[in-house]
Amino acid sequence: MPSWQSYVINPVLRFTVKRRLARVETPTAARAVLGKNPPSPPTGATFTPGVLGGVEGEWVRAGEGSADTLLYLHGGGYFSCSPVTHRPITAGFALRGFRVFAPNYRLAPEHPFPAALHDALAAYRALLAEAPGRIAIGGDSAGGGLALSLLLALKAQNLPMPACAALFCPWTDLAATGASLTRNAARESLLYGPRMKDAAALYLQGQDPTNPLVSPLYGDFTGLPPLLIQVGAPEILLDDSTRLAARAEAAGVAVELTIWDNLPHVWHVAQTFLPEARTALDQAARFAKSALASGTARA
Repeated sequence: MPSWQSYVINPVLRFTVKRRLARVETPTAARAVLGKNPPSPPTGATFTPGVLGGVEGEWVRAGEGSADTLLYLHGGGYFSCSPVTHRPITAGFALRGFRVFAPNYRLAPEHPFPAALHDALAAYRALLAEAPGRIAIGGDSAGGGLALSLLLALKAQNLPMPACAALFCPWTDLAATGASLTRNAARESLLYGPRMKDAAALYLQGQDPTNPLVSPLYGDFTGLPPLLIQVGAPEILLDDSTRLAARAEAAGVAVELTIWDNLPHVWHVAQTFLPEARTALDQAARFAKSALASGTARA
C-alpha cells in the first residue's frame, strides 16, 4: 500500500515543478526549475571531487569503503542536473556498501550526442583498469538510458561488461512512441509530456532518435548483464521501462522489473521523506551486491 508521504509529494511536485516545466521556453529556464532546491542527502556519506578517464565528477563513500564500485549516471533529460542534485541516490548507495563515482558528464545543447556517452565510456574504461570485475552501473531517467547505451557501446567494442545495471525510471525511447506518454499524462506529477520531444531534440541535434546509442530501447540486448528496472505506475515513461523489460527478456537477459504504485518519476531522490525511496534503494543495493558476488561481470 502506498505511504501517506506519497499522497503528499505528488501534488507538491505538480504545483512546484510540473507546472513550471510546462511554461519554460529555454534550456536555461528548465535547468533552473529542475536544479532548484535539490533534496538533501542522508547523513553519513562524504563527497569528494574526482576525475576518471579525464571526466570530472565526485566520489561518494561511507564508512570504511568497499571494493564494490558503482558508476552512477544522473538524470536530467541530458540537458540538466548534476551529481550534486542526485546526491540522495549516490549517498544512498554509499551507505549500503558501495563506493560510487558520479561523472559530471557534458550536457546538451552545448554538448549534444554523443558527448554524454563518450564521457560515460571514458569513466567506465578508467574504472575497468582499476577494478575489473567489481563494477556495477546505475542511472535514473536520462541517466538510466545512458547506462543502457553504455552497455550497448561496451558490447560493440567487445569490452568487459559490468556485473549488472540498476535503472530507475529509465528514458529509453527518445522517439517518444510509448503509449504511456498520453495515457499517464494527467497522472504524471513531475514531467510535462509535451516537453519530452523538446528535451530529446536538444540532445539529438538532428540525429536519428531510434539510434540505439541514443534510444537503447531499439538495441540488441543479447549478452547484456542482469538489469534491475524500477518505475512508477503513474509515469509517462512507464512504457519505456515495460517495453525495455520485455525486449531484454526476449533476448535472454535476466530482468527484475518492479512497478511502484502512486510514486513520481525518480522518487528515489526523496529518500529522507519517502519510505518507498529507501525500500527501492535497498532492493537495488541487494540486486547489485548479489550480481557482484556471483561473479557475473564478463570478460
